[in-house]
Amino acid sequence: MGSMLQRWCRRGWTGGGDALEEGIAFAEDKLLKTNLSIAALLLAATACAAPQEEALAPASAATGVAAATADPIGQQAEDQRLLAFLDRAFDQSIASSPETLTSLGIKTNYDKLNDYTDAQRQRQRDLSERQLAEMKAQFDYAKLSPASQLSYRMFENNVVRGREQFQWRWHSFPVSTNGSPAGGIPVFLINQHRVESVADAEAYISRLREVERVMGEVSANVRHQAGLGILPPAFNFAPVRADARRVISGAPFGAGPDSTLLADFTKKVNALNAPVEEKQRLIAQAKEAMTGPVQRGYRTLFATLDAVEPQAKGNNGAWSLPRGAEYYSNNLRAQTTTDLSADQIHQTGLDQVRRIHGEMGRIQQRVGFKGTLQQFFAHINEGKQYKYANTEAGRQQYLTDAKAMIDQVMTVAPRYFRRLPKAPLEVRAVEAWRQETAPVAFYNRPSPDGSRPGIYYVNLADMNQVLKPQIEAISYHEGAPGHHFQNALAQELPNVPKFRRFGGYGAYGEGWGLYAEGLGKEMGFYKDPYSEFGMLSTQLWRAVRLVVDTGLHHKRWSREQAVDYFRHNALLSDRDARKEVDRYVNWPGQATSYMIGQIKILDLRQRAERALGNRFDIRDFHAVVLENGSMPLDVLEQQVDAYIASKRS
Repeated sequence: MGSMLQRWCRRGWTGGGDALEEGIAFAEDKLLKTNLSIAALLLAATACAAPQEEALAPASAATGVAAATADPIGQQAEDQRLLAFLDRAFDQSIASSPETLTSLGIKTNYDKLNDYTDAQRQRQRDLSERQLAEMKAQFDYAKLSPASQLSYRMFENNVVRGREQFQWRWHSFPVSTNGSPAGGIPVFLINQHRVESVADAEAYISRLREVERVMGEVSANVRHQAGLGILPPAFNFAPVRADARRVISGAPFGAGPDSTLLADFTKKVNALNAPVEEKQRLIAQAKEAMTGPVQRGYRTLFATLDAVEPQAKGNNGAWSLPRGAEYYSNNLRAQTTTDLSADQIHQTGLDQVRRIHGEMGRIQQRVGFKGTLQQFFAHINEGKQYKYANTEAGRQQYLTDAKAMIDQVMTVAPRYFRRLPKAPLEVRAVEAWRQETAPVAFYNRPSPDGSRPGIYYVNLADMNQVLKPQIEAISYHEGAPGHHFQNALAQELPNVPKFRRFGGYGAYGEGWGLYAEGLGKEMGFYKDPYSEFGMLSTQLWRAVRLVVDTGLHHKRWSREQAVDYFRHNALLSDRDARKEVDRYVNWPGQATSYMIGQIKILDLRQRAERALGNRFDIRDFHAVVLENGSMPLDVLEQQVDAYIASKRS
C-alpha cells in the first residue's frame, strides 16, 4: 500500500500495510482508523468507497476515448473549469491537514500537526458536503466530456461514501500493532519534514511541542471508544507500548546514544549553512521540547493504555464489536469495491488456495522434492540455504539483492509500459525502533515536488524469518512494476484532478501490486524454480488472506485458528503468520482487497486479449489500467471495455 496517509490510511494507499501496508502500505500508509483529520478525505479519495450505485461514464485518458460533441471548444472550456474546481476543492480539503500538506511537499502550516479531534472530522465532512453541492450547482454533467464526467461522478461518489463511512469512525483503532501516532509522528518527522533553513528547524521544534496536544486528543478518542464498548484486541498493548518507549529512549530522554528523533534533528540541523551558535541553540530547544511536551505526551498515551487495557479481554474479530456484522459487511464493500459477501469471498479464497497448491506441487516435482507440500514448506522455512545471515551483512545483502531486482525490471519495463514514473525508487530497511509493529514490507509514495523518492521498505528485524525465494515477488509488488509504477505514475498524470492522482482504492492498488508479482514472470524473471515457488507462495499468502479475514470476522474463528490455517496452508514463518493475523484482526476487510483486485485485473486482461487478438498490445492495456489513476473495480472494467471498443473501431 507514501505519506502519513499511506501508513495510517491503509484503506487504499498501499503497502502495508500495508503500513497509514502495507499500508500501507500502513500507507505507508487509516483515515477513520486513526482519527486523523478527514481533511484528507479527497486525498484518500475513494479509499473507503463502496461500489458505485450508478454506473460511471467510461472514459480513458490513456486511449483518448471521447464522445463527439457539437461544441468541442465549449466542452473543453467546461472540462478545464471542472478541473480547476476539483483541484481547488482538493486544496481546501487538505488545508487543515498539515501532515498531508507536508507529504505533498507543501510547507504551509509546517509547524503544526493534524487536529485529531472528532470535531475536526465533522468539520471536514461538512466541507465535503458543501463542495458537492457547489459542484452540482455550477456544472451541467451533460456538457462535460466522458473523462470529465468520470471525475464528476467519482467526486460525487467519494462524498456519498464518505458520508456513509462516517458512522463507523469510532469502530477502528487509532492505536494498534498496525500503527499509531506514537510511531507515526516520528516516522513523519524523520522521512518528510525537510530542514532546509533555520525556519524549517524551528518548525520541526514546534511540531515536537505539538506532540503533547496530539497524544491528548488521541487518548481522548481511545477513552471515548472504550466507553462505547469498542476496545482494541488485548494483544495490541504490549507491542505498542514497546515501540513507543523506544521513541523516548536514549538522549535527551535518558542515558545512552541519541534517540532516533534527536539523531534525526541533529543531523538535519548540522547540515544547514548557519552559524555554530545558531545550530547549538536549535538543538538545545529541540532537546527541551523532547524532554518536555514530547515526553509528557507519551506519558499521557501510556496512562490511557494502562487504563483501557484491563477492559480489553479478548482478541476477537469485528463480530464482537457493537453492530459488528454490519460494520464488517461495510468494510468488505469498501475494500473490494464489490458487493461480494463474506461467504463468497471465503469460498473464493478456498478455491484459490487449492489452485495455487496444485501449481506449487508441479514445481515441487520439478526440483525433485519427495514428500507432501507441507513438508516442502517446512524444508524451505527451515533450510539455511533459503535465508540470509541474521547479521548486518545479511541485512545489507537483502537490500542489495532487492535493489538489483528493481533495476532489472527498469531495464525491460519499456517493452511493457508506454509511460514510466519519473520519480526515483529507493529500497530501505525499516528503522529498528519500529520493527515490531511495522509490516513485512510496504511502499511510501514520492512527494510530487521530487524532494522525496518512492520508498520500498523491508522489515529486517529477524533474518531467520526472511526467505530468499520470496524476495523477487515482494520487490515487484512493493517496488517496480508494482506500487511505485501505480502511485508515482498516477501523481504525474496530466489533466487529471488531484483527488484522483493522489487518492486510491484498496482493491485497485493492491490488486495491481499482486498482478505485478505475476507480471515479473512474463517479463523474464523468476529463473530459479525456487524463486518461482516463492512467487506462488506470495500469491498463496493473499489467497489465504481471503479465507482468514472472513474466518476471523464473519465465521468467528479464533486468533489461534487463523494462525494454524496459515501455518498449514502457506509458506510463511511463524512470526510473520502471527503478525499477519494480528493485522487482520485490527483491520477488518483490508486483507481481502489484494486477490479480489488481482482476479479482476487478470479477467479484464483476458477479455481484452480474446476480443483483440493480434491487435492486443500489453503496453496499451497497462496504460488503461494505470494512466487514469486509481478506480473502483467496476469503473476499471468500464475503462477496459471502452479501450476494447476503441481498438476494434
